[in-house]
Amino acid sequence: MDASARLSARLKDHPQTISKVVDIDMATDRLLKLELTSANKELSADILNDTEKFCDWVTQKLAGNNCRYGIGGYMELRTIYDNRAQFDTTAEERRNLHLGVDIWGDAGTPVYSPLAGTIHSFQDNDHFGDYGPTIILTHNLDGLTLYSLYGHLSRANLVGLRVGQQIKSGQQIANFGDVHENGNWPPHLHFQLMLNMEGKTGDYFGACRKSEKDKYLQNIPDPAILLQFPEGMIV
Repeated sequence: MDASARLSARLKDHPQTISKVVDIDMATDRLLKLELTSANKELSADILNDTEKFCDWVTQKLAGNNCRYGIGGYMELRTIYDNRAQFDTTAEERRNLHLGVDIWGDAGTPVYSPLAGTIHSFQDNDHFGDYGPTIILTHNLDGLTLYSLYGHLSRANLVGLRVGQQIKSGQQIANFGDVHENGNWPPHLHFQLMLNMEGKTGDYFGACRKSEKDKYLQNIPDPAILLQFPEGMIV
């Protein structure tokens, strides 16, 4: 059994260890699937190249569909990175295959750790289009090590943190950052799981080249394993 399968089996056998990542009412909340690929013809270059217009588009989509959060992104081939230099936009093959799940919502939205763990690392990836403030946790699941990454946070969330700090399941660890501190994105959380940090601290690729998909699938489990949103909740 590979590590992803072991992770899925372990969590299935211990559902009581999993807590929320964001506040959500499973009975009444709905999640709007936001597709950020070339198939979404609403997202013109004019919108994507203007952060304020992009923010307005997300806000209007959520309000128009009576949804508290937007969601999507795992292994989604995105076009929204075309003006973000760190995604290798000048290379023959861009890094535009998204490796996490984005949860779009209001700036200030609380973020929680879904599992008990410790702080692995943190830093402010302060570049246009990058994560902005980022926290990475380590979780030990009966001998299986899992890492969880939380990007696009508030800068204040990094104050007072220390590597090795204990974090409880369900403990609030952060908030969605605003556009001026989160890498110039509409407010959202980038939530990603890794089985191996590959020596990195405070950062890990949030997107890869399409040709590398099979490689990253071995290290990046689907965050849905922990989010556990019912399919009927996503519209």
